[in-house]
Amino acid sequence: MAKDLYEVLGVSKKASQEEIKKAHRKLVRQYHPDRNPDDKQAEDKFKEIQAAYDVLGDEEKRKEYDSGGGMFGSFGQGGSPFGQAGGQGNPFGQGAQGGFGDIFSTIFSRGGGEAAGPERGRDLETDTRISFDDAMNGTQLTVTIPKSERCPTCSGSGAEPGTSPETCPRCGGRGVEAQGQGFFSISQPCPQCQGTGQIIPNPCHTCGGSGLTHQTKRYKVNIPAGVKDGTRIRVAGKGEAGLRGAPSGDLYVTIQVAPSPVFKRLDDGNLEVEVPISVTEAMRGGTIEVPTLSGTKRIRVQPGTSNGAIQRLRGEGPPNTGGKGRGDIRYRLNVVIPKELTDDQRRAVDQLAEAMNGDDPRAELLRRAKAGGGS
Repeated sequence: MAKDLYEVLGVSKKASQEEIKKAHRKLVRQYHPDRNPDDKQAEDKFKEIQAAYDVLGDEEKRKEYDSGGGMFGSFGQGGSPFGQAGGQGNPFGQGAQGGFGDIFSTIFSRGGGEAAGPERGRDLETDTRISFDDAMNGTQLTVTIPKSERCPTCSGSGAEPGTSPETCPRCGGRGVEAQGQGFFSISQPCPQCQGTGQIIPNPCHTCGGSGLTHQTKRYKVNIPAGVKDGTRIRVAGKGEAGLRGAPSGDLYVTIQVAPSPVFKRLDDGNLEVEVPISVTEAMRGGTIEVPTLSGTKRIRVQPGTSNGAIQRLRGEGPPNTGGKGRGDIRYRLNVVIPKELTDDQRRAVDQLAEAMNGDDPRAELLRRAKAGGGS
């Protein structure tokens, strides 16, 4: 029975592209092979999710699906919404011709069309989580990706070694059939060769004629120092294998950075740290020890520092991913007021209040209010 792609991703048909993207990421994390080793059911679910996102994550493909879901509605071998291409068993559906885009591109054409040429492999996406320290210092990680690869037995031709694909006898290698409709002719993909212009009398025993095999690959990905949460890293050529000699797609790895218990990442590329200081430190000033990305350093608190004042250590923040310089660390100084005082502390505060008698911090505020007509 056909599976609804929206149900596969657990979203409504009115979901936004961002909602679809978030649902995809959540499901990928749940069913990723790294989290479900040797779990065939989870692996099949993972492929099904990827195939559904390949359609719904692309606005044009989604429009085609919404306008006539039958073209994409049932999953074939490998979880592809395109099914098998002419019985050749493409596990990711790349060889299938006959989606609405292919048909509409040939309807009302004057003169036929051409056989399907090389088709670049589709891009793949995954995400991974790294620690805050790894984000600041840079690291190398390994990602595991189920994907299609060019068949090693037939080198992607789909034909058994020692044989070759042959010109389709039905369309003469054109890949399309034209039917006259008055002034116009309607061209559709040839049903015998599925629009490729060739047939494979002796399919490869390894890939069944698709030219592709399903594998689980591991790739090392270099994470640059200073990377931000949500950064997408492109690994060229590590996506799905292309068809008919076309290049492979790319792999995109989205980086999720775990939050730090100390440092807050700011939008301007700097870091901020909340630093508590005592009342006496705020009044008298002094030197205090603060954390940095590489240990601790000392900064000067100026006498009379107000609550929320900012001190800055320049060049001690995150490295710029462009390779030049570093950001800063901003220290927000928060004055800590004791909730309870000992007898000695209370006497000391009373003495201080007496010594500062007459110094009203609200005098200027009240003067401005009075001058402005306040009562």
